[in-house]
Amino acid sequence: MARKMKTMDGNSAVAHVSYAFTDVAAIYPITPSSVMADLTDQYSANGLKNLFGREVQVTEMQSEGGAAGAVHGSLAAGALTTTYTASQGLLLMIPNMYKMAGELLPGVIHVSARALTSHALSIFGDHSDVYACRQTGYAMLCSNNPQECMDLGAVAHLTAIKGRVPFLHFFDGFRTSHEIQKIEEWDYADLADMLDWDAVEEFRRRSLNPEHPVTRGTAQNDDIFFQAREACNQYYDAVPEVVIEYMNKVNEKIGTNYKPFNYYGAADAEHVIVAMGSVCDCAEEVVDYLNAAGEKVGLLKVRLYRPFVGKYMTDELPKTVKTISVLDRTKEPGSIGEPLYLDVLAALNDSEFAGVKVYAGRYGLGSKDTTPGDVIAVYRNAESEAPKKRFTIGIVDDVTNLSLPVVENPDTTPAGTHSCKFWGLGADGTVGANKNSIKIIGDHTDMYAQGYFAYDSKKSGGLTVSHLRFGSTPIKSTYYISKADFVACHNPSYVDKYDIVDDLKEGGSFLLNCAWDVEELTKRLPGKMKRILAERKINFYTIDAIQIGKEIGLGGRVNTVLQSAFFKIADIIPAEEAKEFMKAAAKKSYLKKGQAIVDMNYAAIDRGMEDLKKVEIPADWANAADDAVADKADGQGALVEYVNGILKPVNAYKGNKLPVSAFVDHIDGTCPNGSAAFEKRGIAVDVPEWQSANCIQCNRCAIVCPHAVIRPVPMTDAEVAAAPEGTEAIPMIGLKELKFVMTVSTLDCTGCGACAQVCPGKKGEKALVMKPIDSQRPKQALFDYGLTVDEKPEVAEKFKFTTVKGSQFKQPLL
Repeated sequence: MARKMKTMDGNSAVAHVSYAFTDVAAIYPITPSSVMADLTDQYSANGLKNLFGREVQVTEMQSEGGAAGAVHGSLAAGALTTTYTASQGLLLMIPNMYKMAGELLPGVIHVSARALTSHALSIFGDHSDVYACRQTGYAMLCSNNPQECMDLGAVAHLTAIKGRVPFLHFFDGFRTSHEIQKIEEWDYADLADMLDWDAVEEFRRRSLNPEHPVTRGTAQNDDIFFQAREACNQYYDAVPEVVIEYMNKVNEKIGTNYKPFNYYGAADAEHVIVAMGSVCDCAEEVVDYLNAAGEKVGLLKVRLYRPFVGKYMTDELPKTVKTISVLDRTKEPGSIGEPLYLDVLAALNDSEFAGVKVYAGRYGLGSKDTTPGDVIAVYRNAESEAPKKRFTIGIVDDVTNLSLPVVENPDTTPAGTHSCKFWGLGADGTVGANKNSIKIIGDHTDMYAQGYFAYDSKKSGGLTVSHLRFGSTPIKSTYYISKADFVACHNPSYVDKYDIVDDLKEGGSFLLNCAWDVEELTKRLPGKMKRILAERKINFYTIDAIQIGKEIGLGGRVNTVLQSAFFKIADIIPAEEAKEFMKAAAKKSYLKKGQAIVDMNYAAIDRGMEDLKKVEIPADWANAADDAVADKADGQGALVEYVNGILKPVNAYKGNKLPVSAFVDHIDGTCPNGSAAFEKRGIAVDVPEWQSANCIQCNRCAIVCPHAVIRPVPMTDAEVAAAPEGTEAIPMIGLKELKFVMTVSTLDCTGCGACAQVCPGKKGEKALVMKPIDSQRPKQALFDYGLTVDEKPEVAEKFKFTTVKGSQFKQPLL
C-alpha cells in the first residue's frame, strides 16, 4: 500500500506508529520527549482507534518512576503498554525495566536520547541515558532520522510482541526528535498486516488473571537464582532473528534495506566509521563527498544495539578495511573505552578482522554540533602515520589534547539544496512560523524539506536560530547551517550582538526586521556586517514588521509578517500560492481564537509581501572598518574572569569556540555568584517608561517583573542631585524627607509588558508606558546609579518586608 508523504518531526513519527500498537500509555512528559506523549493524548481524545479498535488509554503519573510502575502493572494485566521519556526520567525507570525484562513483558519505551545531569544540567541530546540501560535486559533499537523513527518504531513494537523481550527504541534528542523532515507515514492497515495476532493473544492469555491465577514476583535464594536467570537466554538468542524478520517485512512493503547493521560507502573501503544516531546521516553525506573525489571510505550504522550480534556486524564490513573509528555519543569517565567501542572490539575478536586497528572517538555531548569537517577529521586521523587512538571531535581540547583539528570543512550538501537561517527571540513566533513554512513547502511541493531549531536554554526570551533546508534530493545534513542562501534577523537588537551575516553565501539574501532607512542603516550596522553585505553582493531587504504588527493589532507577534516576506524573497513557491497556503495555515492555527485574529493574520501576510523594501547597498560599505568594541566587564577577581572568559562569549553565540581550558577552573560546575548582573542583552523592542505624575508608589510593577528590571529607589535630595541628568523624583508617600525614584534597566528588559499591565496608575492613566527601546537607552544610567544608592533603615521600618511594597525596596537577588 502506498504511503502518504507528510512533513513531521521524529517525535510525531513515533507517536503515530506507536499509537497503533498501544492499549495503554502511561506517561510523565520530559523534554525533549514530551511531544510523543502529548500527541498520543490528543489522538486518544480525538477518537483515533489503534489496531485493536480502541482509543489508547492515556494515564499521566506523578513521576517517571510512577509511569514505569504503571507500565509494569499494565503489561502484567495483559495490556500492550508504551511510555516515552529521556535523560533522568529514563534512569528513574531502570528498576522497573529490570522487572519487565525479567518477566518477558513486551512493552516499548521510546526515548529521545538526552544528556544526563553531571557537572551541569543539559536538556540537550546525547546517548548517556540509553547507555545506562544496557544491563536491564531491554533490547535496544536506534533510529537516525524521522523516517527511521517511523519505520523502526514499528519494528520495535512488532518484535517485542512476537519475541517477548521489551524494547527501548531511541533516537537523538532535539536533533531527531524535533527535526522536521518530509517522510512517509505508515497506514495502520499495513501495520496490522505485519502484526503477529497470535502472539498478541498469547500475551493477553499470560496476563495475571483471577480466572487462571499464578504467583509472580517470588524470592529466590543462592541455590537457584543464577540458573533461573540464565533460562531466558533462548529468548535473547531469538530476538535478533525476529528483528530481521520484521525489518524484512518492512523492506518488502516500502522498498527499504533495514538490517541490524547497515553499511554505506565504497565496497573496497579502507577506513570505516562505526556509529549510531543522527551523526550517521552527516557521515553518509561526507562518504559521498569523499568517495566522489576518489577516496575509499565507509560507514557502518548500528541499528540493533542490544542484543549486539558480532557476526551481523562483521558480515557487513568490507574485506578491505584497515581501520575502524568508533564514535560514541557519551562519556564514561574512568572506562578503558566508551560502550559502543568496547562492543565493536569484542565483536572483532576471533573474527577475520581481528587485526584491524580500532580507534575510539567521542562526539556530540549535550547536542554539540558535529559537522562534515569533524567527520572528515576522523577519516584523516585514521589515515595518518600517528593516529590518536582515543579522540574527541567538535571541540578544542587544549588540556588533555584529545581533540582532532578540523582542516577541511567543505560544503557537502547536494547541489540544488537551499539553506535558510533565521535569528529570532524565544516566544516571538519565529520558530512556529518556520515550522509552518517547512510544512507548507514539504506538503505542497515535490521538494524534500528539513527544519531544525536551535534553542537557548532560556527558551522564552532566549535566542532561537532556525535552520531550514529545501532540495530536490533527500537531505542528510544533520548539522547547523554554516553556508546559507538566505538569512533573516527578526530582532533588530541582534545586529551588533551576533555575527548574523557571516554564514551568507555570495549573492545570497538577507532580511532585517527594522524601521531604518539607508542613512540609519549606515549608522546602525556594524562595519563588519556592512562590508560582508557589500563584498558578497548580498540582496538586502528590510521590513518594519514591528510597526506593521502594531498597526494591525498583533503587537509583538510579527512572525506572520516575516514569514510572508521570506516567501516573497526566497521564491521557492510562487508568491501568490505561498500566500494562500499561509492563510490556510493561519486559519487552522487561529480560528479557535476568533475570526478577528484570523483576519489580523491575513492582513499581516498581505503586508509582509507588500511592505518589503529592497536596500541598495552603498558602494562605500565595502570599505567599512571593523568598528566592533570588545564587550568586556571591568574589574578584577573570579567573577569578572568568569564573565569575560565564559559568559560574554556564550552570550555572543560563540560558546562553541571556547576550548576545554576555559572550564578548568569550573570543572565541578560551580561558578561565581552575581554573573546575571553582567548579562545586558537589550533584546526588547519596547520597554517601560516611568510616568512619575501617574505613580501611586504601589511597587506592583517591580514585584511582577520576572527579571528584576524595575527597581524603586528611595533617595535623599543630595542623591537625587547627584543622579544622572533628567532623573524624575517625586515625594515619597509616608516619608516626606525622601524622594521616590523608579529605575528601569532597559538592557535587562525582555519587553513582556507585565509591568504596564499590572500598573493601576492614577485615574486610569498608567505610570508605566511601553516605549521603543531606543528612546529609553539613556535611562540605563539611572538604573546603574540606583544600584549604588544605600538602602534606608527608615524605609525598612516604615514599609515591612512582608508586604508587596516593602519587599521591593530590598535588593533583588537576581
